[in-house]
Amino acid sequence: MKTRALLALLASGSLLAGCAATATETNSASAAPPSQSVETPFPSTYTAYPSVPTAITGVTIYDGEGGRIDNGTVLMANGKISSVGGADTAIPADATIVNGTGKYVTPGIIDVHSHLGDYPTPSVAAHSDGNEATSPATPEVWAEHSVWPQDPGFSRAMANGGITALQILPGSANLFGGRSAVLKNVPGRTVQAMKFPGAPYGLKMACGENPKRVYGSRGRMPSTRMGSLAVERQTWIDAQDYRDKRNGAKPPKRDLGKETLAAVLDGDILVHNHCYRADEMAQIIDMSKEFSYKVTAFHHAVESYKIADILAKEGICSAVWADWWGFKMEAYDAIPENAALLQKAGACVIIHSDDENQIQRLNQEAAKALADGRAMGMEISDAQAIQWITYNPAKAMGIEKMTGSLRPGKMADLVLWNGNPLSVYSRPDKVWIDGALLFDSSDPNRRPVSDFELGQPGEGDVK
Repeated sequence: MKTRALLALLASGSLLAGCAATATETNSASAAPPSQSVETPFPSTYTAYPSVPTAITGVTIYDGEGGRIDNGTVLMANGKISSVGGADTAIPADATIVNGTGKYVTPGIIDVHSHLGDYPTPSVAAHSDGNEATSPATPEVWAEHSVWPQDPGFSRAMANGGITALQILPGSANLFGGRSAVLKNVPGRTVQAMKFPGAPYGLKMACGENPKRVYGSRGRMPSTRMGSLAVERQTWIDAQDYRDKRNGAKPPKRDLGKETLAAVLDGDILVHNHCYRADEMAQIIDMSKEFSYKVTAFHHAVESYKIADILAKEGICSAVWADWWGFKMEAYDAIPENAALLQKAGACVIIHSDDENQIQRLNQEAAKALADGRAMGMEISDAQAIQWITYNPAKAMGIEKMTGSLRPGKMADLVLWNGNPLSVYSRPDKVWIDGALLFDSSDPNRRPVSDFELGQPGEGDVK
């Protein structure tokens, strides 16, 4: 598995016993909804790791929703945030106290766009499971059925980037790529043990160069952008017909792809649309209105700044990079001020990775985007930039009521940083998920070591 500690726990049986013993400590959001086992054939089996009441004192707190507290205190108990306040916050006598003087606390970092597990390390053809590039419309596939839980990218994302939750998406070869999987970033033997309980599914869609290049090169639709819209519209028409018949007296034969699309039309599955150009995003918005579904977020969205007002009005998030550009024609109009201009317009901003390395430094990517905005003369606080990698991605993934900010009652998913998280010199000191301490930079037993690094000098994901 991913760490020595996990191996030892599994071998002794104490992992399962410990998880069972703490089932009552898991917050209410960690329990699967009653209907999940009926509606979902692959329900979450996640159970929080053991936790103890903990108080982090003397820290600068970014709460994830734009707030900041200096010399603050964060209390965790029973897997939840119990209180967040100043130095005068009462601390229970049984709490373990972590002195955070000079350090910072944020909610756990959340990546809305990842391919970990579906394109794991080592990157070899046998592990390439993210694109079912056999048809431009494959809504029937589910990303979780390709996730390899032993991908060392998961533990690296936690240890180096403070990632506590992430959405695994299919690739962008197809107009309809399939369902996403929202995961808690914990060691697990199965993907079900990592699945975020209660998180809605997402549908990955794509527009632009990728689908037309992949299928145009095979002499089939779509080979043009107009072909892409035609295929998408016809697919939605067929999905509407399926939904109408499903709700009628004689339901049709089950169709996995149309079930997913019907759930989108019902509002139960969120749409995450890979799209670069502003004009295409506007067309996708029009198409969503034609078929009465909502785009939750445009991903990559390098030209979102051109239609920031429209995105703000429609309540659509933009999951963007700080400064990736120019690697293909539709990425040439990217500007580093994209995120800041969206923020100024009142639109939802998310910094995402789409990369196994960049997921380890989303805090630095947010800092770059913030600096570019300030250089343009825009006043954006550090606390607002932290929101781009915590609360906003949680909102786009439909889990903001459970995680993404430091509010009492939410999951105790948080990171203690050894300095300002918006500094290139800072890195995670400790990481808690549901109140369980899963990473501690000062404890070798909590520093993950992948199978591919065993016995190497300086072994481990933290060098």
